[in-house]
Amino acid sequence: MKTITTTEDLAAFCDEAAKHPYVTMDTEFLRERTYYSKLCLIQLALPGNDDSNAVLVDPLVEALSLEPLYALFRDTSVIKVFHAARQDLEIFYVDAQVFPQPLFDTQVAAMVCGFGEQVGYETLVRKIAHQPLDKTSRFTDWSRRPLSEAQKKYALADVTHLRQIYEFLAEKLEENGRSHWVAEELQTLTAPETYTAEPREAWKRVKTRTNSAKFLAVVRELAAFREEYAQARNIPRNRVYKDDALVELASNKPGNLEELGRARLLLRDARKGEIAEGILRAVKAGVECKPENMPQPDRSRDKLQVNPALADLLRVLLKAKTESAGVAAKLIAPASDLDGIAAGLRDMPALHGWRREVFGKDALRLCAGEIALTAKGSDVRVVEL
Repeated sequence: MKTITTTEDLAAFCDEAAKHPYVTMDTEFLRERTYYSKLCLIQLALPGNDDSNAVLVDPLVEALSLEPLYALFRDTSVIKVFHAARQDLEIFYVDAQVFPQPLFDTQVAAMVCGFGEQVGYETLVRKIAHQPLDKTSRFTDWSRRPLSEAQKKYALADVTHLRQIYEFLAEKLEENGRSHWVAEELQTLTAPETYTAEPREAWKRVKTRTNSAKFLAVVRELAAFREEYAQARNIPRNRVYKDDALVELASNKPGNLEELGRARLLLRDARKGEIAEGILRAVKAGVECKPENMPQPDRSRDKLQVNPALADLLRVLLKAKTESAGVAAKLIAPASDLDGIAAGLRDMPALHGWRREVFGKDALRLCAGEIALTAKGSDVRVVEL
């Protein structure tokens, strides 16, 4: 199996790839000790039935430039095939602000072809390629060199079996007319905002027990400082301080180092130096925040008048529709969204795009009293009124 370590060899492979309709791709990376993923290996394969046209690319070689690969990303005549591409795409976007175009994600495609929600690669290899997959090297340290033969074999299998999976799913999508479903889902994967972590928005990911605007103002400042500090030093945000410590700080609002030292959940390194100073500045900024600038939690659903009977009918309709379409119900609408529809909300994902085709259109008709549901045996049917 060939490992590419020079820019010239990578360019030659990408030039060859440009002659084919698609190329399969995957990456191996580490993220346990960094904020951004550390790219350790890239796997590529051209159409074929063996390993002869599959390669490993070693991005840890300092002299190697990935620009030939990014040029292939920009070549719209070649489909770039990934499985569960989100983390792979984040790596390339952070490094070069580029997305592979056009993109095909076999996890998304499998999802709309009836294989369930977030189906794993191993499952598709077993069900479509009818091959076993050795996953023993999955959690090894991909940054260590040299790579073992077992690691290389594992890595290549992630792109060689992917060829058969892609061809099967692409044909299936053509048959069932659901290619536009996949295209809609991939729009999110290739949107820059998907991979942009704005420090001032980080507070929204912190779970709290209160929606007090004064309390959330402190949470926002503490979360923003943590995000900025972690990004600047490329360390995991939890290495600065964890969410439970952040909530404790927001509750106690320490005003000096002595008060900060009483925090029970704060890591030792966060009680001194730059982190401690940043915490005190953040707390002060949150406490002094003017009411009009305080963050406002989403209370749009607090006063919704949910019709429980209608919500139950929507659940029955969703189950019937998704079973008929062969997609997971959670993919169309979670229970909270069904309650929102029953309460009159209309700006819901289930009511737009391909989800509207499967469920949303009839959901609106059910709410409007235009259709009813009836059961015959184990089947639920829609009845026109």
